[in-house]
Amino acid sequence: MKDETKPARRPRKRWTRIVTWSAGVIFVALVLVTFIAYWMSTNDCYRSSAAPNIPIKAVVHCEYGPPDVLKLEDVEKPVPNDNQLLVKVRAASVNPLDLTIRGPWLIRPLMGLRKPKDTRLGVDYAGTVEAVGNNVTTFKPGDEVFGGKTGSIAEYICVLADRGVVPKPSNMTFEQAASAPVAALTALQGLRDKGKIQSGQKVLINGASGGVGTFAVQIAKSFGAEVTAVCSTRNLDLVRSIGADHVIDYTKEDFTKTDQRYDLIFDLIGNHSFSERRRILNPNGICVMAGVGGAGWHDGMATRLMGELDAYVCSRFVSPKFISYLAQFNKKDMTILADLMQSGKMTPVIDRTYKFSDVPEALRYLEQGHARGKVVIAVE
Repeated sequence: MKDETKPARRPRKRWTRIVTWSAGVIFVALVLVTFIAYWMSTNDCYRSSAAPNIPIKAVVHCEYGPPDVLKLEDVEKPVPNDNQLLVKVRAASVNPLDLTIRGPWLIRPLMGLRKPKDTRLGVDYAGTVEAVGNNVTTFKPGDEVFGGKTGSIAEYICVLADRGVVPKPSNMTFEQAASAPVAALTALQGLRDKGKIQSGQKVLINGASGGVGTFAVQIAKSFGAEVTAVCSTRNLDLVRSIGADHVIDYTKEDFTKTDQRYDLIFDLIGNHSFSERRRILNPNGICVMAGVGGAGWHDGMATRLMGELDAYVCSRFVSPKFISYLAQFNKKDMTILADLMQSGKMTPVIDRTYKFSDVPEALRYLEQGHARGKVVIAVE
């Protein structure tokens, strides 16, 4: 006998079934697309086995992994188009950016899911112009230049004449000039454009003895700022020698627990919380967050990025400001760097110079996170 006291079961709504089914289809499709994209991911290493007609040596990596995946191999000598220069590379340098050869999963969608899309290494270079394109009037063969171009750790590269390439300062060696582009541009654009640095301001640089940090100390001084440099005990004399007014040994003192207040923090390490850094900033101060340096940085990239994202979001609602950025190559700023070096206001700090064949060893040293200034590659 039917129990009429029991409420009738409502039929499942049609739209609920449709949404559930659609979500399932979308999820399966995304998984399938990701799987296909992963296994189809490849690079130039597997597209041709033909020997180069005019071979030159270049450092390449066909797979993700530690510095051991880097190989010195023959590649085709590049030919400049109408708007390019062919540069014989005399020196290059390595940056934390080059450690993306390990393929952190967080950025693989941009770099190649299974294999790196771009197999070449390096950005910084200095060298001699060997040939120019038909439309190039500002350079000629024999000119000494420096700048930035992906794949710079090679015997030759082609670069656009109107982009990030300028004459090398006459008082700088090729090794010194090659150490500057990425690191010095990061310092210049971070301090000037994002930090709005002004003469007389109190500026703290966290990570002052590294590649970007040593340039940042000197650039901040060129703007007339009062600079406090944070570094380890062994680097105190180094940062003093390049112009720091005050130094803090982070192994003995936490700069966020002092009574000092700053107009600008240029943070290259990101090892303090939003609230800790906010406490030592003046009400209208700015914290510029840059760089991915430090020992084992690739293992903690997600944590570091989440911490900086948290600081950026929190600063949208309170003062002072926290700003992140990426440096951009342009001829105007490269010319400013050249002028700073030519005038003696900025001198690159080089920790070690490695041979062309020892690039893996250079990256292993950089990866330890204790380089004083820059690590350079002598390509000749």
